[in-house]
Amino acid sequence: RSVYDDQPNAHQRFMEKLDACIRNHDREIEKMCNFHHQGFVDAITELLKVRADAEKLKVQVTDTNRRLQDAGKEVIAQTEEIIRCRVQQRNITTVVEKLQLCLPVLEMYSKLKEQMNVKRYYSALKTMEQLENQYLPRVSQYRFCQIMIENLPKLREEIKEISMSDLKDFLESIRKHSDRIGETAMKQAQQQKTFSTILQKQNNVNYGRNMHLGRSRVLESKNEMTLKRTFEEDDEHEEEVLTAQDLVDFSPVYRCLHIYSVLGDGEIFENYYRKQRRKQARLVLQPQSSMHETVEGYRRYFSQIVGFFVVEDHILHVTQGLVTRTYTDELWNMALSKIVAVLRTHSSYCSDPDLVLELKNLIVVFADTLQGYGFPVNRLFDLLFEIRDQYNETLLKKWSGLFRDIFEVDNYSPIPVANEEEYKIVISKFPFQDPELDKQSFPKKLPMSQSVPQIYIQVKEFIYASLKFSESLHRSSTEIDDMLRKSTNLLLTRTLSSCLQNLIKKPHIGLTELVQIIINTTHLELACKYLEDFISNITNISQVTVHTARLYGLSTFKDARHAAEGEIYTKLNQKIDEFIQIADYDWTMSESDGRASGYLMDLINFLRSTFQVFTHLPGKVAQTACMSACQHLSTSLMQMLLDSELKQISMGAIQQFNLDVIQCELFASSEPVPGFQGDTLQLAFIDLRQLLDLFMVWDWSTYLADYGQATSKYLRVNPSTALTLLEKMRDSSKKNNIFAPFRKNDRDKQKLIETVVKQLRSLVNGMSQHT
Repeated sequence: RSVYDDQPNAHQRFMEKLDACIRNHDREIEKMCNFHHQGFVDAITELLKVRADAEKLKVQVTDTNRRLQDAGKEVIAQTEEIIRCRVQQRNITTVVEKLQLCLPVLEMYSKLKEQMNVKRYYSALKTMEQLENQYLPRVSQYRFCQIMIENLPKLREEIKEISMSDLKDFLESIRKHSDRIGETAMKQAQQQKTFSTILQKQNNVNYGRNMHLGRSRVLESKNEMTLKRTFEEDDEHEEEVLTAQDLVDFSPVYRCLHIYSVLGDGEIFENYYRKQRRKQARLVLQPQSSMHETVEGYRRYFSQIVGFFVVEDHILHVTQGLVTRTYTDELWNMALSKIVAVLRTHSSYCSDPDLVLELKNLIVVFADTLQGYGFPVNRLFDLLFEIRDQYNETLLKKWSGLFRDIFEVDNYSPIPVANEEEYKIVISKFPFQDPELDKQSFPKKLPMSQSVPQIYIQVKEFIYASLKFSESLHRSSTEIDDMLRKSTNLLLTRTLSSCLQNLIKKPHIGLTELVQIIINTTHLELACKYLEDFISNITNISQVTVHTARLYGLSTFKDARHAAEGEIYTKLNQKIDEFIQIADYDWTMSESDGRASGYLMDLINFLRSTFQVFTHLPGKVAQTACMSACQHLSTSLMQMLLDSELKQISMGAIQQFNLDVIQCELFASSEPVPGFQGDTLQLAFIDLRQLLDLFMVWDWSTYLADYGQATSKYLRVNPSTALTLLEKMRDSSKKNNIFAPFRKNDRDKQKLIETVVKQLRSLVNGMSQHT
């Protein structure tokens, strides 16, 4: 504590006491170590003695184990010798007693050899069974009987090998013919489906016969002929199915199964058959690397798989136990996982929507075929929904190119119609209604350009293309309607929206084209409700259904319009900048030219002609564009005055600049775009006007006196802006000495400028401090 209280020499005394304490602890530690050292040494010595005894004990145990093993070998050898002697004694006694039983056994064995030579394998198995069960047990003690007994398994193996060879030939045969079997089965399923469709149509015709009797008879006659042809084709198809299955002779399977069952190895045969068929299944399920390139590759792949499982289904129903339903279900689940993975991978390579559509039709036939044989195929239809997404992606890519081509060839001008016929052609392609335009006489122009009806037609074509994939998916009309709306929403919100955005951003698209694009998107937005009606008509689902999705085209076209409007504002400002860049002011001129600058008059003429094109735009868009252009022009002119590279400005230059600003104000007051209230547009130049008035009138006393008041005449003039411009005029006055003839006035003017500069600087400094 004394150390912290800063007492004299306290720190030194504290350190001395600390050192003394450390020395005391060191001595205590040393005493403790000396006290326990002897005990530690004794413990180590005892451990060393124990180690020697342990080594001796280990040697003794090893020697005892070795002697015990040697003694056991002699006992085992003697025991085996005793057993052999007893067996020999028993055999000698048995030979004397059983010699009279040998002749029947030899006769039966001779009969067995004869049956093997003539390939009567089943009779040979029965003879072997008699030998084993009746004769050989009586004389099994003899050596020749042992030879027979040893030969019987060999004979059985020979029979098994022969039957197995036949089975292998069978497996090779079904491997070769499985694709033809599968192709025939798929044709049968497809034809059955076609037959069911025609039969349903026939029933529909019969249902309407009472209402349209005369016409119905003709239709009924035609449908009966069609139905008859279908029955004939179905009969031919059934013959083809039998022929396809008869390509493979199943008798080797039955024979081999029977032989193995008699031999008691039915389970082995079943396991072998299933193992080989699993191997063949893996080979069948392995697709070719180029399968995704053509539809024939997929068809061959599906035919082989169908053929494989048709054979398994046949084996399941004609044999007992060789193939079970559990086994086929397990094999199908394995195959189904592989098929789904293969199709998911290879379909991802397809970039042609037509090929994807053909693949979908093949998958549907494939699934319907196997479903007819009792195999669950729900996962295949679930996969079709994934492939449908891919199909939609390929459609979106294709339609993206179509949209780009349409936008590329469009002239972005209203559609001219010379007569009623041309007008009807246009409205037959696009739902356009305008009572005011209908009252006008021909020739006349429709407000949208040629791309609008073409885009509308292509959207409908997209819906048709998307509908093709949704057919035969065993889905309800509501689900199909929902799928169509979702895919159409993707087309509108992603593909068409992207094409519109890219079109708007293209450098060659000018203001006229942008105006037409805004008009086009307005009409396309109005047409969205007709697209919804179109989808409802082809799916027979009312739009008032609770779960019916809506088209999001409204937001797409609104976003495109907003982008086009923003691009109009940007291009207008860029054009204004181009005119400003060619401005060539003589900032040291003694007096103005008496007329506005040529570049500014050209700019105003350009703005007038541009805003005339905006008459077809919504009023708010045209007003915003006009206001944006005037504000940008005002800002650019102000920046020109305050440019840091501009060092001197004469009063004559200010007068010339004032003439240009007057022209801008006249342009604003001429109402280039209707809808502005009062002098709203002129307010865009109010900052410039007050600044120029201040310098033209040289009314510094009023500005300084009223500064900060809401009623100030120069309320919009910032002190820093006025200071910057005044300093440039002061430098110009000093250099050019424009008041040389009036020295006293020159001195007074210069003194006034200096006084105003000081006051403006004090105002600027006050503003910065306040901030």
